[in-house]
Amino acid sequence: MTAISLSGVTKRYGDVVAVRDLDLTVESGEIYGFLGPNGAGKSTTINMLLDFVRPTTGSVDVLSMDAQREPTAVRRRIGVLPEGYDVYDRLTGRQHLAFAIESKDVSADPDALLDRVGLTGAGDRKAGGYSKGMRQRLVLGMSLVGDPELLILDEPSTGLDPEGAKEMREIVQREADRGTTVFFSSHVLGQVETVCDRVGIMRDGELVAEDSIEGLREAVDTGEQLVVTVDAASEDDLAAVRELDGVESVETDGGTVTVDCDAGAKTSVVGALEEAGVEVRDFTTEDTSLEDLFLHYAGEASYATAPATEVGE
Repeated sequence: MTAISLSGVTKRYGDVVAVRDLDLTVESGEIYGFLGPNGAGKSTTINMLLDFVRPTTGSVDVLSMDAQREPTAVRRRIGVLPEGYDVYDRLTGRQHLAFAIESKDVSADPDALLDRVGLTGAGDRKAGGYSKGMRQRLVLGMSLVGDPELLILDEPSTGLDPEGAKEMREIVQREADRGTTVFFSSHVLGQVETVCDRVGIMRDGELVAEDSIEGLREAVDTGEQLVVTVDAASEDDLAAVRELDGVESVETDGGTVTVDCDAGAKTSVVGALEEAGVEVRDFTTEDTSLEDLFLHYAGEASYATAPATEVGE
């Protein structure tokens, strides 16, 4: 079954086009990462999935239901962690979950939900005393009430330290292992790379790339980074390497030589170093980073800012 399907979706606010002719499909059981700079249209897209805003044109289906015609039925079967959502300081963790259980009119065990999000033993504490990571996990626990088939997470790691982000990532992976479809937007690129089956990258309201991380790397064809461990290397030793076909850049800190080059140039790089009298001890190849891929598709200028007069996030 298809968990999410958008076809020809455009959203305009007057003269402003927030999302333009978007086709997007997420299959059941996937972890799908939704990326893009500020103003790219990510939040607008999520709001259309939740029927908070409606498309100007096009169709939005969630779990094979029309998100606009059957919003109540959709919400019964999904869980949402919205960006910026916070807890009530005076209520305990257990009271938050009891409220969510009552609101969804389901039968659920608050203690089991607390265990599920790593808050065992913290249910009777007031949420005002929770850390940022605990608050995020509590809200995620509320979104898991009723065992949703689809989780929609909007920037779930915002404000978390590395340990908190790791905990959130592990919870997301466990829910996916249960068979839940996960659709989340994030700017924490390392987290996306670790857990996602596929990613989609938005720019100026349009989906400009969609594939697995490896598929995006192959499509970009940015070459590879060769890291050579040497006994010692000077700038003079790098002259012959810089002249090789397929070599884009070379730098050294004395003990390593880092070369951005085409895949077919690696052997020539090592040979040129050895001919220059440099003793090569080891070498490794590093893939193009997700950050580099993101900047390639989203654009550096767009990554920093997006004109508010042109698109809305």
